[in-house]
Amino acid sequence: MADNRPACLAVIGAGSWGTALAVHLARRGHAVRLWGRDPSAIEAMAESRTNARYLPGVEFPATLEPTAELAAAVDGADDIVVVVPSHALRACLEALAPLLAPHQRVLWATKGLEPETALLPHEVAAEVLGASRATGVLSGPSFAGEVGRGLPTAVTIASADAEFAADMARVFHDGVFRVYTSQDVIGVGVGGAVKNVLAIAVGISDGLGYGANARALLITRGLSEMMRLGVTLGGTRETLTGMAGLGDMLLTCSDDQSRNRRMGLALAAGDDVPTAEARIGQVVEGVRVAREVHRMALERGIDMPIAAQAYRVLHEGDSPQEAVRRLTDRPSRSEAE
Repeated sequence: MADNRPACLAVIGAGSWGTALAVHLARRGHAVRLWGRDPSAIEAMAESRTNARYLPGVEFPATLEPTAELAAAVDGADDIVVVVPSHALRACLEALAPLLAPHQRVLWATKGLEPETALLPHEVAAEVLGASRATGVLSGPSFAGEVGRGLPTAVTIASADAEFAADMARVFHDGVFRVYTSQDVIGVGVGGAVKNVLAIAVGISDGLGYGANARALLITRGLSEMMRLGVTLGGTRETLTGMAGLGDMLLTCSDDQSRNRRMGLALAAGDDVPTAEARIGQVVEGVRVAREVHRMALERGIDMPIAAQAYRVLHEGDSPQEAVRRLTDRPSRSEAE
């Protein structure tokens, strides 16, 4: 798709983010098939022309077609956009793989790490789809509700295949949805994963009433942790200080639309993780990712104290107050470290 003609796209995943991207693409004039695994929910969407559960109040454009048939969603599509949580990415790609035509390329809008393996999404995609298929990632500071309402947003699309990234930028980009391109899939993947863990830490701090100074501290030093991990894995500092790194972290840490921030607020208020997740009602990526980030940091000898304390609260039963005390008790050091 090297020109600006309307495309036919399959969006796989009918949660809030998948629905918002499908709505945006349909508004751009593209033919969009939105696939969800729950036939009754898809039927309700087709009838009401909205996703009342995950994106209420946003009407579907005429060119958006909900479907519960994966093969029908994929058949004849120019490209595929996968929008599922990180723990479901492998299974989703495995279901897609036998349905894909040779020319179909796959873009995911998944942020996180695979449980147990700590693989980034592009590594999972390479294992399942092979190295020859063009793939890429869409990430950045983007709440689904605001995209659904057509509010200004900017994201990064990264792919080792520069032509694919440019093609998908043309598909998505318009006056309210700005797209930057990159070839740094590692940096984009690390930014999208680690920012969720840091947002939980910031939510805890804000929930305990530690104020704006502490929030600035956690965001700034959290960025240092993100860059240490990202550069070690092969990402670039430019990516991690850009839209998919710092930009996404600022958004997720500072606004209560963020599920990860709300998780931190709930933990500070005394909820345990299952109770908080039940109240939030959607997947909180940072809970699972915290375990993998902590393990990666230990294995590679990377100093990530904020992420480590978030892990201990989420998975070892430490209190938020204990976690904060450990951070504040750390000795002074050079800011360059």
